[in-house]
Amino acid sequence: VMQAILYVAHGSRVKAGIEEALRFIDQVKSRVAVSIQEVSFLELAEPTILQGVAQCVQQGATKIAVAPILLLTANHLNQDIPAEIAEAKIQFPDIEFTIGEAFGIDDRLVETLHQRLLEVNEELIGANVLLIGRGSSDSAVERDLAQIASRLKEKGNLNEVATCFLYGKGISFEQSLQRLVLENRKTFIIPYLLFSGLLKQHIETKIAGVQEINQAILLCNCLGYDEQVQHVFVDRIHQLIEKGRDIHEYT
Repeated sequence: VMQAILYVAHGSRVKAGIEEALRFIDQVKSRVAVSIQEVSFLELAEPTILQGVAQCVQQGATKIAVAPILLLTANHLNQDIPAEIAEAKIQFPDIEFTIGEAFGIDDRLVETLHQRLLEVNEELIGANVLLIGRGSSDSAVERDLAQIASRLKEKGNLNEVATCFLYGKGISFEQSLQRLVLENRKTFIIPYLLFSGLLKQHIETKIAGVQEINQAILLCNCLGYDEQVQHVFVDRIHQLIEKGRDIHEYT
């Protein structure tokens, strides 16, 4: 049996977003004792998942653990990645595939969010925070981000941690911004995103427009790829490889 890991990053139109993902994967690779480790992207960049699978097979892989670099479980994980792997299965019928979990709800990620707040302001007790999720048509994303928000509220002893989304279900980012302008109270905004691509630029532009009216809105850094995020991902990979030992067929 020859085990491989295929990392699946999101992909971005912004070169820096791709480079951040590759740097993160390089740091993770050194902490995983598997000899074949390849990178692929869901969209907007190459290699594709199918190209990544082919690279693993060329190096002699018989089992491929597909490790998604995704914050929350939604359509990418439930539909897009399985569809790609079903396709790969047709090309490589003898290979065993297992697909990993998203990072999900983890206190270490909450710890990083708290750090993002502290970077902007030491005095947080009673503060208001807005978490911006990428968004999805899958309502699980709304539920999961709400749980992360309530853990952050507890951890930081905050007044309120609200959530909104750039698209999909739930309160939109635009609606939340309008509310903040009307209420005119100090609010810290954290994009719940891994990389600073076009979405981050969009958020910055919108907030800059609102700051002219309301100085009390402060934008923090994205969740990003810090040490804690790395630990969570390495754990997900180890869980995935363990899972692969118990599964002989991906259906």
